[in-house]
Amino acid sequence: MVTENKYSVLLPTYNEKDNLPIIVWLLIKSFTESGYDFEIIVIDDGSPDGTLEVAKNLQTIYGDKKIVLRPRKEKLGLGTAYIHGIKHATGNFVVIMDADLSHHPKFIPKFIEKQKEKDYDLVSGTRYSGDGGVYGWDLKRKVISRGANYVTQVLLRPGASDLTGSFRLYKKSVLEKLVQSCKSKGYVFQMEMVVRARQFGFSIGEVPISFVDRVYGESKLGGNEIFQFAKGLLFLFATT
Repeated sequence: MVTENKYSVLLPTYNEKDNLPIIVWLLIKSFTESGYDFEIIVIDDGSPDGTLEVAKNLQTIYGDKKIVLRPRKEKLGLGTAYIHGIKHATGNFVVIMDADLSHHPKFIPKFIEKQKEKDYDLVSGTRYSGDGGVYGWDLKRKVISRGANYVTQVLLRPGASDLTGSFRLYKKSVLEKLVQSCKSKGYVFQMEMVVRARQFGFSIGEVPISFVDRVYGESKLGGNEIFQFAKGLLFLFATT
């Protein structure tokens, strides 16, 4: 399959040295088999575990046209990581996803196919529609996620079934506008992106995905993140 579109994958990383080689291999396999042009932009925020060294080795293996390294000195947040990555993206579409293997690259060709159906401005992976689902979470985490998603649906009516997910395909120009308009940080950032997309009148497609809890490393969801989520939800409810 020959295509004139190019897909830039933004991979923000922090302490992902074990996961990075696997996710990069899976991404390259998925794009190579489907025939789409791509690049992987690794944005490492000063990981103390040596993630950047692993990324440099991967660049040596796969080449600097496919693996682009744009590290930062310290942890500066997801929103600024996307802004930083977009500046260096040469594709006209951008894929955002987690580097911890919770998002499988096999779904990306489905995102691309869905986007082409109606020229969607963004396509979001959803755990809460069709045959989507979550694997590896305990009951408490499932209840928190489902509850957060339900409350968000009721208060914000976003026109998308999964607001807190972070596996999406955007037109680059759309992502640029959304990132610049978002004020939230952390987990609320992904939610605000979809809410702002609705505000701007951007079209949203959805693809059911299976989300698998991170394989290596520790989950970064804690009590503070839950508090920030609640605070951010109220902010969005008041301002959108």
